[in-house]
Parts: sequence; structure tokens; C-alpha cells
Amino acid sequence: MKALALDLGSKTVGVALSDLSGFLASPLVTLRFQSDDYDDALTQVEALLKQHPVDAIVLGFPKNMDGTVGHSGQRSIFFKEEMEHFTQIPVILWDERLTTVAAHKILIHNDMRRKDRKEVVDQLAAVQMLQEYLDQQKNLKEKP
Repeated sequence: MKALALDLGSKTVGVALSDLSGFLASPLVTLRFQSDDYDDALTQVEALLKQHPVDAIVLGFPKNMDGTVGHSGQRSIFFKEEMEHFTQIPVILWDERLTTVAAHKILIHNDMRRKDRKEVVDQLAAVQMLQEYLDQQKNLKEKP
């Protein structure tokens, strides 16, 4: 099973892609769009899906630390609904709390400059989400 993950922001979408076996997530690209221009973001994602056919899309679903859904979470719900209009691919909302924080910590630990971190942090957050999803799917298959 091949899957794509999206870390949706207000100006960028970090994208990660799994290998064909659905075992390993890798960074793909960071898409950029004008602030809150989600039509452009959707168009760019649609183009990526033509280049990289997948069986599932994992979309980051940022919840507040108390589990409630705020503005960013509502944005993900809207984006999921819009994506479902142009694709038959299942879109899975994935709790992404603290993935960007963890991505920043990894990059800082590896002595990456702030400017360079900005270029890849969304991709790394998408990789973390996708790897969690792939691991969960693998565990579900292994359980009797």
C-alpha cells in the first residue's frame, strides 16, 4: 500500500510519500501557496497525485492539547472535504499534535540552520505522521 501524507499550514503543505510496500515514509516536497489560498494548494496536491498514485492520503489534523478542534483543525476538515471532491482516494485525518515541534527538535539536534530548517520542517512533520500511520497499519495486519 502506497500512501501520501500532508502537513497543511496556512502557506505551505509538507508532503511525504511511502515506498510501494507501505513500510517507509520519505520526504517529498514542500508546496507553497499564497496565504489561505487552499484552491491553489488543492491544485498542487492534485498534480502530485497524478505523478505519485497512492492508495491513501494521511492529512494532518492538528488538535488542541486538550483534544478540542480549533481553527487549524477546522482548516484540515475543510481541506479533507475538498480533496474528497476530486479524488476517490481515502483521506484519513491524523492527529498531528507536536509533530512540527518534534521535527524542529530533530533538525536543531542535527545543527541545521534556521533558514534551512524552515525549508524542510513541514516535510519532516509529514514524514513523522506518515510513518506513524504506516506502523499502525502494519501492526493491525500482524494482530491475529
